[in-house]
Amino acid sequence: MYPNPLKQKLQRGDLVLGTSLPAPSLLVAGAIIQSDIDMLWIDTEHSEMTIEGVADVAVLARLKGVAPLIRVAANDPAMIMKAYDAGAVAVMVPHVNTADDAARAVRSARYPPDGRRGVSPWWCFAAGEDMGHVVKTANQETVLVVELESREAYENIDEIAQVEGIDVIFVGPTDLTASLGFIGEREVPQVEAIIEDVGRHLEGTPVIAGIAVGSGGVAAVQEKIRWGYRFFCMGSILWYGLGILKGNLDVLRSDPTSASKVR
Repeated sequence: MYPNPLKQKLQRGDLVLGTSLPAPSLLVAGAIIQSDIDMLWIDTEHSEMTIEGVADVAVLARLKGVAPLIRVAANDPAMIMKAYDAGAVAVMVPHVNTADDAARAVRSARYPPDGRRGVSPWWCFAAGEDMGHVVKTANQETVLVVELESREAYENIDEIAQVEGIDVIFVGPTDLTASLGFIGEREVPQVEAIIEDVGRHLEGTPVIAGIAVGSGGVAAVQEKIRWGYRFFCMGSILWYGLGILKGNLDVLRSDPTSASKVR
């Protein structure tokens, strides 16, 4: 599908609901895509996955109308360009702490005259899209997500949000917690206050607030929606599946005859 409607959904303020890819597998990706997600988060920063190794997954997602989002390992022009050329509709750039960091990411994400991205989107051949049309219109489809993961980034949020070409500011709670001196802790009040403030701060602006919600389920997402968030990565089928499996095992071991309780 070209163009993918992700950009339009963000511009309208629609909810964007996605989940992460736990393994670089077409089988796994195909199963996830059947859940009717808007976006598939492919993480090459904190996993063994590489951009080259997930290009086929990105093309599959495009063909099924799902926006592949590739998180690169750093604010590196080579990584950002390669992720888009592999088929990403959206690229997530970690540790964007200043407006200069954000502007650098934008230059890598866009074709001239808006940026410095080189012209070779090879995914077009695998997806059956016309490369000439894609390169002329890609700047209108391309989505750029920058991560707010530190006190410095939070303090510079207004300047970052004013950089033209930033679509989503995505809060990274784990690294933000570490930056504030609470590494390894969960639900720290100071961090929760920042997360709430970011959502309310960006609500009504052209830049969308995003976050990953790995626990708390639907209620946790609904809370963030009330705070102004519109862009979500909702955990992983690996953890959802493990939760159900463990629950079923617990039921069967505690009361083997009450199978009606098994999900």
